[in-house]
Amino acid sequence: MESTNHFDWVPFYREFAEKLLEYKNRRKELCVLVHQIFEKSGVKEPRLEADGAELKDIDPFSVCGLFNKNSMTKANRKEILNAIALLFNVASATPTSFDGVPLLNNKNATYYYYSNGNDEHEEIEILWGLFEAALAYEKKQTEDTKNAVSVRFDEAMGLKNIGNSKLTMPLYWIAPDAYLSLDSVNLEYIYKSDKIPENVVQELPPVKGKVKASQYLMIVDTLKRYLQSGASTLKDFKELSWEAWHDPQEIEVTQRPKYWLYAPGEGAKYWEEFYKAGIMGIGWASLDDLSKYETKDDLSVKMKEVYGPEKSHRNNLNTTWQFANNMLPGDIVFVKKGLKTIIGRGVVQSDYEFLPEREHYKSIRKVRWTDKGEWQVTDNLPLKTLTDITGLTEDIEKYNSLFGEELETPEIEETKYDTYSREQFLGDVFLSSAQFDELVELVKNEKNVILLAAPGVGKTYAATRLAYAMMREKNTERVMMIQFHQSYSYEDFIMGYRPFENGFRLESGVFYNFCAKARQDEENDYFFIIDEINRGNLSKIFGELFMLIENDKRGKELQLLYKKEQFSVPKNLYIIGLMNTADRSLALVDYALRRRFAFFEMKPGFDSEGFKVYQDKLSSTKFNKLIEIVKELNEEIERDETLGEGFCIGHSYFCNVEGDMDKTLKRIVQFKLIPLLKEYWFDEPDKVKEWSDKLRKAIQ
Repeated sequence: MESTNHFDWVPFYREFAEKLLEYKNRRKELCVLVHQIFEKSGVKEPRLEADGAELKDIDPFSVCGLFNKNSMTKANRKEILNAIALLFNVASATPTSFDGVPLLNNKNATYYYYSNGNDEHEEIEILWGLFEAALAYEKKQTEDTKNAVSVRFDEAMGLKNIGNSKLTMPLYWIAPDAYLSLDSVNLEYIYKSDKIPENVVQELPPVKGKVKASQYLMIVDTLKRYLQSGASTLKDFKELSWEAWHDPQEIEVTQRPKYWLYAPGEGAKYWEEFYKAGIMGIGWASLDDLSKYETKDDLSVKMKEVYGPEKSHRNNLNTTWQFANNMLPGDIVFVKKGLKTIIGRGVVQSDYEFLPEREHYKSIRKVRWTDKGEWQVTDNLPLKTLTDITGLTEDIEKYNSLFGEELETPEIEETKYDTYSREQFLGDVFLSSAQFDELVELVKNEKNVILLAAPGVGKTYAATRLAYAMMREKNTERVMMIQFHQSYSYEDFIMGYRPFENGFRLESGVFYNFCAKARQDEENDYFFIIDEINRGNLSKIFGELFMLIENDKRGKELQLLYKKEQFSVPKNLYIIGLMNTADRSLALVDYALRRRFAFFEMKPGFDSEGFKVYQDKLSSTKFNKLIEIVKELNEEIERDETLGEGFCIGHSYFCNVEGDMDKTLKRIVQFKLIPLLKEYWFDEPDKVKEWSDKLRKAIQ
């Protein structure tokens, strides 16, 4: 570990936590101070309540999150901390370095759900309880304080908006000697990098799903004993976190963009060519196309075969693998020459490409070069051709300062959605509360559920509202709906070749893209809704991935048909299929589908509490009479041996009745219900006439 102090943020963060605790029972004052933080700093205030409502309550972790978001510039962070120092009378010096500070996803940076102006936040009370208990445990680690923090931790982890990374990250901010952040980078470093001895890792409980306090504290205690034993060059969690975030081995860092140091050939001999062509390239031509290697181990085997097994090839392996697989469009590249000179800067514009027609450096990426010249640096630059420096905040700022201004992605305003509760679902969908609870439990446990319902029960509407209710917000970014049909294919769903200009190109499908989106946000649930699921050829559409949607196969990888890539269906993705019980093709649903999905039948909700409330609000005698006739009609349909309850008429035909009641009811009867009866009893015209007359009479 280097002697440089990377952690001057620690005293400020710790003192601010103590100051913040004083506002546990003065939260209206705290809300006012939050507004003043942004007024004094000149930084745009993020949206903190639904629909622009006045902020009436806030938890301490959300306050800390105001200056620990992954899209925030260092300059803005410093301005906010200067304002906090003034408003909260923090004596510690404002930090100049934030190395080793894990950051929140900008789109998920609050710990409570929006209340639409309601100042009664049960979630906020729970979070304040954990915050207070965590600080008490840091000061005095006794059995009582440990039990207290354990209880509060498990309560907070039970909140829908919370996951392992999000909950442990602020504990590390406020007390980094007592708590460890279980973010993806630290977990990768601890469990998979081989930097922690195997015997220590074996003592640690696996991190699968939301951890309990007992598991978390076991991880913390075990690693703390190891770090303090003298067996490691790292002394504490701060050094571990800093090391993980800038480790030269290939560890996936989720913060965007990444930053790279790059040498365009020995002595930068290809720089002029690359600058004019708008590309960057690397050698190792004997390895051929780097994208053909499915794993890093495969590339390592080939590298030893080509260049000799006597060398480790570690740096070359990292360079080639990272260039082909880890670099992304939007990443920023600093070009170097020798050990002391920066000669350019640019933004990556393309994915990896292999151009066999080139004479040299056939592995390339397109780059928009923004700067060219010569700038001297004081510290020696790394010798490697390509180095990921994303975790080296101070170095990045130092290199950017050479060019006069920093290239950075704009700060994205946090998107917030209206809340959606269990009670709202029951008022909208007309299921009983017991049925709702049963359905939610089924979706959580099975992950793949098909909603069966008669015509007009509102399966599509119910499916989207079910997703909103389980997320507790109307987050349309985490819900996708498609409809299967007889021509729907694997190429539409997963990936396939599509016409492009004068040829074809490989394009990913809707399910592939949605899985990728869910995989990058593992702490939140995602819902993929398939309407008319029985009308598609499931084996053809899912292909080799049909197995991966099973509950016990989630997270397991399989190679894709069209691409040398290992693919998995993430555990936080739920599939909801929709089927019409009156559809004659239901009997054709194959066993493979039936085995992988649970089936939940929705019935007309005329007798549900929600529909009765809706009916009372309409206060229409004709409407009430029509509903009674429809309920009698459904009894007749159920008794019919050729039909049955799967053909009953649903309540959605009668929802959202607006305007002229007489005209609306006549339109429903004449153009929706009677045509349906003619289809049901096409060979019994007398029965059609009988019930048509009853329906018309009810609304006269």
